Amino acid sequence: MSLKKRHTITAALPYANGPIHIGHLAGAYIPADIYSRYLRLLKKDIIFICGSDEHGAAIPIRAKKEGLSPKKIIDKYHFEIKKTFEDFGISFDNYSRTSSKIHHETASIFFKNLNEKELFIEKTTDQLFDQKEKQFLADRFVTGSCPKCGHDEAFGDQCEKCGSTLNATDLINPKSILSGNKPVLKSTKHWFLPLNDYVSFLKKWFINDNKDVWKSNVFGQVKSWIDDGLKPRAITRDLDWGIPVPHEDAKGKVLYVWFDAPIGYISSTIEWARKNNKDWEPYWQDLDTELIHFIGKDNIVFHCIIFPCILHASEKYILPKNVPANEFLNLEGRKISTSKNWAIWLNDYMKYFPNMQDSLRYVLTTNAPENKDNDFTWKDFQAKNNNELVAILGNYINRVAVLTQKYYQGVTPKLSNMDKNDEDIISKAYLYPKKVSDSIENFKFREAVNTMMDLARMGNKYLADSEPWKLITTPKKKKVETIINISIQICSILSIVSEPFLPSASKKLRNQFNVQNIYWKDFSKEKPLIPVKIEKSELIFRKIENHEIDFQLKKLNDSEK
Repeated sequence: MSLKKRHTITAALPYANGPIHIGHLAGAYIPADIYSRYLRLLKKDIIFICGSDEHGAAIPIRAKKEGLSPKKIIDKYHFEIKKTFEDFGISFDNYSRTSSKIHHETASIFFKNLNEKELFIEKTTDQLFDQKEKQFLADRFVTGSCPKCGHDEAFGDQCEKCGSTLNATDLINPKSILSGNKPVLKSTKHWFLPLNDYVSFLKKWFINDNKDVWKSNVFGQVKSWIDDGLKPRAITRDLDWGIPVPHEDAKGKVLYVWFDAPIGYISSTIEWARKNNKDWEPYWQDLDTELIHFIGKDNIVFHCIIFPCILHASEKYILPKNVPANEFLNLEGRKISTSKNWAIWLNDYMKYFPNMQDSLRYVLTTNAPENKDNDFTWKDFQAKNNNELVAILGNYINRVAVLTQKYYQGVTPKLSNMDKNDEDIISKAYLYPKKVSDSIENFKFREAVNTMMDLARMGNKYLADSEPWKLITTPKKKKVETIINISIQICSILSIVSEPFLPSASKKLRNQFNVQNIYWKDFSKEKPLIPVKIEKSELIFRKIENHEIDFQLKKLNDSEK
């Protein structure tokens, strides 16, 4: 773990034009939450920051589709998204929104500062213009064929099929989504950030100094961009929804959403600081702070090239230590598509599986697309819930609690006369926190959660092999005290190391085993975790029946009809 004094953790700002689905959760928010919860268990000075991204062309597009104003759209989805995160235990220290006054002020200050330094290029270019609607078309207002892969439903900023970043003028056979007409080219003035001026900085910082830090998917994508040659990128747009460009010559223009959105991390931090009477600046400007961005692969370029260039140009801000981006999560063998309703919406999940947030968190972590795209299936969800959470972790916890109540009225018996197997089990059990730590600190969350479950597997096997329910009726019944004591210690360790992954279950376990105020490094083999009293058993997970899964599969397939 980094020895830095404080940690700033950000998760990608979700776009407030629709609800959150499992792909969002798996891509950025569960990994960020695991890491943040872990840091808190180490008693680190940490802030975990996020907020709704509420500008850009997609908002008015959604507004038009739903017959609402852009303001009503962002209000609707901001609060819906915020509640969803709360429901799934995503432990943000502050969840803000980019429509706030504080964000408008912060983003405007960034623009003014860089403009005063004469770091922007002002130039007039030909942009797509809808003659019928009499307006310039921001990238999301244009569709056409991708020049890279030929996909005929690419947007003006990105092809969602091949992942290529585009300009609207790159599209083949472009079409306005406002009128359906073919747009024309018309001249307009914009401000550009000359990314080509920052190539030397990026090569030194990203490639030379930190080559071994980045995940292979992150390094490969960014290096490819740098090698292909960086070009000036517009940071303003002809649009009436967003932050007005703070310049006298920029009437009718707003800051490009990908200039203003990452600054939302900073404005959210400022908002948090004001609420808590803190100083925000050390979390973004002190070299003794570690900055980590959790994102999906579609945001890599913005967090590893554009935003670092903005921070570097400001001359005040620290740069990210890591950007552990995940790949995409598919659903039942197909790419998640919100337009085709091929998705599992989290608010919908909660209707059918109330109080089962941890089950989804667990399965999404075990299936996390850390290095390549991965797949979620309802059958796999059911299998992992029933065969792992219920049959291994839940069963083990329940058996230990029931046996302790039955034989010792819930009071932890004392250790006595441990044999070699007992010693081995205890020694191995107290190695698991370090194993889980190592995986989390290297952003290997799949490995970490599987290691946590391996501890439960070991405890289950030890209990099954020892058979205390048989020994209790024999002259060797004294041995049962040792078996139960060791099993309770394993359960207590599980209650803590499970917290980053299963916060709701961990809370129940901590209460059941009376280990509420214990942190990650508060215990070891030399300082064993032995609670005095165990509360009565409470089933932590429930089995999922076949008919529930059949219903979800039918509902998913019917959604396309």
